[in-house]
Amino acid sequence: MIRGRIHSWDLSTGVDGPGTRFVLFVSGCPLRCLYCANPDTWHMRDGKETTVDEVMTEIEKYRAFITTAGGGVTITGGEPLLQSAFTGALLRRCKEAGLHTALDTSGFLGARATDELLAATDLVLLDIKSFDATTYRRLTGAVLAPTLNFATRLDRLGVRMWIRYVLVPGWTDEPHSVEGLADFVAGLGSVDRVDVLPFHKLGAAKYNDLGIPFPLRDTPTPTRESVEQVREQFRAHGLSAY
Repeated sequence: MIRGRIHSWDLSTGVDGPGTRFVLFVSGCPLRCLYCANPDTWHMRDGKETTVDEVMTEIEKYRAFITTAGGGVTITGGEPLLQSAFTGALLRRCKEAGLHTALDTSGFLGARATDELLAATDLVLLDIKSFDATTYRRLTGAVLAPTLNFATRLDRLGVRMWIRYVLVPGWTDEPHSVEGLADFVAGLGSVDRVDVLPFHKLGAAKYNDLGIPFPLRDTPTPTRESVEQVREQFRAHGLSAY
């Protein structure tokens, strides 16, 4: 029996994949993104141990609602590929049940995703946090290359992707870096859209509760005009950007 550790679950519409989604937040993440909105999911030890069967029982309660709304199941985190066996088993069970499946990941642990896991994944929400390697390391504490390698592999396998890009003033708004990412993404035939997400501070209260500093507390949120400008950079490469 495959067990995993989860933080929580929620129902969401339009952000975590098409339609209304059952969104499962798993525990544990190897990155420490400065703008992370879910620091309460960083550590595996803080999660609740559960089984795939127990999660599927919960999903079944909402099956009629999410399928009628054209949705499915999204596994996010934390980082789902930190628990790749649990995530893979859950994606396969959802797929067998006829549910649309989405995997929300940074791609940093993409090498842990087996071809079997990806075959059970209808959509990957791939969060590319910066196209500049130095900025990526400063922003996440990790290296960029594994994420780009994973994107290339997904494209080779024909797995559909939505690219996510969080726009953080002074960090990820440098035009040359955005241009490089847009050029890279435009070369991936399985990308359906790019979501440019404005940096926000909605998770700041969680940092207070955990007694840890929020690194970007003094960073402003981007203007509507700057967000649209970055979207236009992606659109100029023939990409659908929102």
